[in-house]
Amino acid sequence: MLIDGAPGIITSQDDFGVNDAGLMITETTITQFEGWDPNGKPEFMRSRKALQYGSSIDQYVALIKEGNNGGYANDWMIGDRKNGEIAYLELGLKNTPLWRKKDGYFISSNFARDPKLIENETDGFDAKNLSSSPNARRVTWEKKMTDSKGRIDVELAEQFLADHEDSFTGKSEADQRSLCGHVDRAKRGEPEWDWAPYFPGGSVTGKVTDSELAGKLSLIAHAGHPCGEDFLAGPFLAAHPEYGYLKPILKDMKSGPWTTFAANEKQ
Repeated sequence: MLIDGAPGIITSQDDFGVNDAGLMITETTITQFEGWDPNGKPEFMRSRKALQYGSSIDQYVALIKEGNNGGYANDWMIGDRKNGEIAYLELGLKNTPLWRKKDGYFISSNFARDPKLIENETDGFDAKNLSSSPNARRVTWEKKMTDSKGRIDVELAEQFLADHEDSFTGKSEADQRSLCGHVDRAKRGEPEWDWAPYFPGGSVTGKVTDSELAGKLSLIAHAGHPCGEDFLAGPFLAAHPEYGYLKPILKDMKSGPWTTFAANEKQ
């Protein structure tokens, strides 16, 4: 399998990976989720086991759900290149609906999708609030999927992740609602995540793959904002002294080029 992570981490830190059984996986965290089973198994353990041993969508789903403790609740998107099937698992604690198809697409951007999960397992997530980051990005993703039907490839995927469209304002401006997230520029911050105005958060990597690349245990990744802009800690802290307490740990995030990675490469 091919994943990303710091030394010693047993699973993908960004939950994006491919394995030699033909599976491709990624996820987005469910906003305002509430639920916890202290007797369950942690997500990092389940996600590692699912990618390492899963050889089909059914197996992956069974393994990621085994001992589910509700911690780090995510919407999992799973593709199986062997049969061209894709799936969307909304992994709450009590509600775990699964959607699957062989023709079409799934998108996710931190929004909860299942009405029962929204009602019973979130702290008031409002799917109708189009000013929030999850819902605004959902609108943008749906538009891009519709406009690009039949043409989507890795090059377009890179452009999508670098996009600065704000579907709520109708403007092109890098902020909390753009697919290339720049919350550090957002006067509103992102209340749904308890992020204050100009919170230093947003997109830190980008990753894309397709069936051909996955067949070679390969993916294309980008360090830093996918749009290519750098985040520089010094100017940010000078402009926003309220975040001065982060100075010891807030570092520059330089943007790198889109780069192809494959299993068994040696540096």
